[in-house]
Order: sequence, then structure tokens, then C-alpha cells
Amino acid sequence: MFTGIIEEVVEVLNLEKNKGNLKIYCKSSISHELKINQSVAHNGVCLSISDIKDNIYSVTAVKETLDKTNLNYLKIGSKINIERCMKLSDRFDGHIVQGHVDLTAKCIQIVKEKGSHVFKFQHNKCEHITVEKGSICVNGISLTVFDVDQTSFHVAIIPYTFQNTNLHKLQIGDYVNIEFDVLGKYIAQKLKVNHK
Repeated sequence: MFTGIIEEVVEVLNLEKNKGNLKIYCKSSISHELKINQSVAHNGVCLSISDIKDNIYSVTAVKETLDKTNLNYLKIGSKINIERCMKLSDRFDGHIVQGHVDLTAKCIQIVKEKGSHVFKFQHNKCEHITVEKGSICVNGISLTVFDVDQTSFHVAIIPYTFQNTNLHKLQIGDYVNIEFDVLGKYIAQKLKVNHK
């Protein structure tokens, strides 16, 4: 389980395709603290560490993950937001994030405002899972949504988050990973079952 508070932005050093899977090699300042089989969110995708050598570690994304996330767009030199799984003794600064991406959304607008950036994202899920001022996870970042409709939403990004995540690299037309709030998903599922 994660909180959506990004620890570091890492660089992709190498990519290896193996049948339908993709092995991703990243360099990180916290690699020496990682352990084999530890869960680390990469752009919000929970992946297990498979190898560590010096400051370089590797994770593998299977075909199912590649089909449903933006990891299939990675190139050598790409920047990825990472977060280690939370400790029970830590403060809960973001919201409950599972690292299970629901879909990708397209960035359709970026507006630089006084002291912040506002991003608009569009997706193809026609259900009200997000609520005004509710939580969402974008590329692993815990954010608050506003101007929500069935297939789009906005998020306002403070300067610290903009500079210390890969959002400053985002351009119109790029895809991000979206994980809807887990509580909203359970409520939406319950309402769907009750209406049958």
C-alpha cells in the first residue's frame, strides 16, 4: 500500500523486452535501501524489485500491466515517479493508494497560473468514480480533483510537486496512469450491484 507521496524521480537506464514482458532498469539514490521482492510504485504501478547492483535496480512489468498503463511508452532516459510502500508507523500524508492502475488518461490541457499549474486529463471510463475535491492518483501522485465530469477532471499542482515529480516533463497528448480512490471504487461497485 502507498500514499501517493513521491520519494524520488528516477531515470530509466535500460529496457529489456522478454516475450510480452518488459524489464526496466532504473538508477536511484535509494537503491541501496531497497530489497529484492520489495514493492515500489513506478508512476503509480506497484512492481517488485527483482535485482539490485550498485545504484541500479530492476523491475519487470508483465503484458497485462503494459496494456493498461503508460509504462509501455517508456524509453531510455524517461523519468519515473517512485514511492516505496508505506510503513505502518509513518504519517499518512496522501491517501490510500494500492498501486493498481485503473486506466490511462490523456493530458489535454496545461495552464500555467500564478504560483501553480492546472492540468486537465481525459479518460474513457463513463462512471462517476471521482467526486469534486476528492482524491485521485496520477502517475503515482496523490492529488485533489476539481471540475469533474464523467470522462475528465482537473488537478492543480503546487510548485514543489511540479518540480519534484515527472509532471514538469508532461506535455499535451501524453498519457498518465490513473488510480481512482479505492473508497470511491467500492462505493461505485456497491451501487452498481444494488441497482441490478
